[in-house]
Order: sequence, then C-alpha cells, then structure tokens
Amino acid sequence: MIEVPVYNSKGDQVETLTVDEQRLGGTVRTDLLKQALVRYHANRRQGTVKTKSRGQVAGSTRKLYKQKGTGNARVGSARTNIRRGGGMAFRKDPRDYSKRMPTKARRLARNSALLSKLQSQDAVIIDHLSLDSPKTKTIAQVFAALKIDRSCLLTLAQSDRNVYLSARNMPRTEVTTVGDLNAWSICNKKKMLLTKDAAQKLFQAEE
Repeated sequence: MIEVPVYNSKGDQVETLTVDEQRLGGTVRTDLLKQALVRYHANRRQGTVKTKSRGQVAGSTRKLYKQKGTGNARVGSARTNIRRGGGMAFRKDPRDYSKRMPTKARRLARNSALLSKLQSQDAVIIDHLSLDSPKTKTIAQVFAALKIDRSCLLTLAQSDRNVYLSARNMPRTEVTTVGDLNAWSICNKKKMLLTKDAAQKLFQAEE
C-alpha cells in the first residue's frame, strides 16, 4: 500500500489516501512504458515529406557529353543526383509512421506511469479545486502552496472550463481529465497534480 497525502489549496495536509499498488499492476512495467512512448512519438510524425528521384525530375536522359576526350569528369544525364536540379539518390515518399498498441497494453502502460509517479512522490493530490471564474492567479497560488515549480499535469475528474482557462496560462502546465490520461502525458511532465475526485476515480474505483 502507498500512503499519499491529500492537501488543501493552502498547502496543508488534511488527510491521507491509501492506494493499492496491485490495482496499478504491482510493479512498473518499463517494457510497456517504452513501447507506449515510442508509439506516441511515432503517431506525432506527419510523414508528408516528398522528394523526386532521377526518374521523376524533368530533363532529357541523353548523356551530356562523350565519355572521354573532353577533359570533364565522367557524367551521365542531367537528371543524375550529383548535379544541381537532378533527382535524389534515395528519394523520400509520404508514409504512415503510426503504430498500434492493444487497448489492454495501453491501459497497463498508463497504470505503470501512474505507479512510477506515486513511488517517486511526484504525484500530488488536492482535496478540492474549483473556480467561480477563470483566474490564473488563483492557480498560481495553489501551485506555490504545493511547491510545484516544475512542469505539471493537472488532472481533473471531469472537464472544468474555469480551471482549464485558468491553468492553461501557467508555464509548462497541461490540463486533462481522467478519461484522457495516457502514458505519454504522464511521463511528459515532472509533477502530476490530481484532485481528490480524480484520484479516487483512478485508484479506488471498483472494477
């Protein structure tokens, strides 16, 4: 069991949340984490690069001049890749770099990322976080009280427009919900701030 302190917006501990490691797989599966991160990296690639080979550029295929007797280096047509305006030696075509990963494996990778944050004490839980209107200053004060001065993933139980508009102006901060969590978003930030509702939904919900 992992005992995770729960703080209020002023940085005072108000209670403790008990998390069963077995619910998150028991151990950190680094192999699945690596596979998931490679997949997310690959899926971000556009793959729209396009160049022409010597067979696709415009120009005659006639040999420019005879092989010997001119004093020039031996050369073929104007389309050769060593001449300006010629084709590429190893042309590039548009391709799909995306990779697939089973849903169960993605879920296990996400749980391993969560367990890693808990074990390294980089996951912080706040009892309540709601705003009457968007105000970045309030979120900044909460971060300062909780001593969050690194990149942070703010995780909510459900979408909250006021919190989102307030936190999006914070440097190196991303706002997400429990349903949108994945291994990439968790590992991409140093700290993880969860509301108590989000933590209970992640760690204590019934199967």
